[in-house]
Amino acid sequence: MKYSTAQVAAAAWLAISACAAQAAAYETNLIVNGNAEQGTAGWQAYDGTPLFSAVDYGPNWVQPSQPGPADRGANLFVGGSGVPYAAGYQLLDLGANAAAIDAGRVSFAASGWLGGWTNQADNALVFISFMDVAGNTLANAMLGPVTPADRNNTTGLFAVSTSGWVPVGTTSASFALSMERLVSGDNDGYADNLAFSISAVPEPGTYALMLGGLAAVGLFARRARRSGAAA
Repeated sequence: MKYSTAQVAAAAWLAISACAAQAAAYETNLIVNGNAEQGTAGWQAYDGTPLFSAVDYGPNWVQPSQPGPADRGANLFVGGSGVPYAAGYQLLDLGANAAAIDAGRVSFAASGWLGGWTNQADNALVFISFMDVAGNTLANAMLGPVTPADRNNTTGLFAVSTSGWVPVGTTSASFALSMERLVSGDNDGYADNLAFSISAVPEPGTYALMLGGLAAVGLFARRARRSGAAA
């Protein structure tokens, strides 16, 4: 049976897609409701500390026309009216990823949009902790704060990001979002579109298999073209 170049390419794409589907769990946002579109669902409050609020883009906070993510949706997180300090957290179980993490093959990427009001120093901060099975902190990462100088004294949200390797021994991670009021009555720490993902680097043997498969696809494609030309 002869295969056309298009059929070979389609088969190769399906094979690559199948591999990607198996690794898709690594390439997804692991923060629940990081965009405030479900209110504050997914976030837990610390004892004795109020949880931040989810509000509509609009008057008194950030206008839809002011700086922020292009896909900002309807809501954002804010510290809230009359709240000096607000915070919430999420916990992420990474126990099932322990083998790859302990092999030093798992990286992370965190991003979000943080900001504040005009020249006021109210701010938002995302603090990420990587912990071992006993709950000991192995390493930390941070997003923000975005200062008035960073914002050029402009109201709005601005993109921040960080990345690195998940420390060997990590079995869980925590994401803490906090807002601090330093001026006026409202807590104008702002946050939206928070994201955290992990990526697994394939083992050397996997690379060899992938390269071998691509070489075979190229060979079949050349044969298909030659068969077509001969016909």
